[in-house]
Amino acid sequence: MALRIIREMGDPVLNKPCKEVTEMTPRIRELIEDMIDTMYEANGVGLAAPQVGVLKRIVVIDCTGEDLYVLINPKIVETSGEQKGQEGCLSVPGKSGEVTRPNYVKAVALDINMKPIEVEGTELLARAICHELDHLEGHLYVEKVEGPLLDVKYDEEEEVE
Repeated sequence: MALRIIREMGDPVLNKPCKEVTEMTPRIRELIEDMIDTMYEANGVGLAAPQVGVLKRIVVIDCTGEDLYVLINPKIVETSGEQKGQEGCLSVPGKSGEVTRPNYVKAVALDINMKPIEVEGTELLARAICHELDHLEGHLYVEKVEGPLLDVKYDEEEEVE
């Protein structure tokens, strides 16, 4: 497993629609493992394959540190409610903005074993599903921001080496 470089806004790969995954191969499995490692290393809650330069319909999401979702060829099949909140993205570092999303989302996808799964989520998980699936269509959250993009200040952490 390895960390991959996260593509940033302005990289044309982030604006292209992704292709469906038709079979699980060793290369796809390695991509998924690398995406998980990369997401955790970057302290993200989600990561889509185009963010690491691969135009495949794959996302990984973990909003809690305990519930990891690997979604292959995901589709949103139901939404309800509404939430407004600050949203950021590993591909738009140092920025955030207010985005309105559904408060409840149900998605269908394939898991890492290419078996059908259904994922339901509210609040942050619903937001993350919508955000990551937008990436698969070539869209960034900045297209949906209401008002200005804000600079995000990160607390300085002591590094132990």
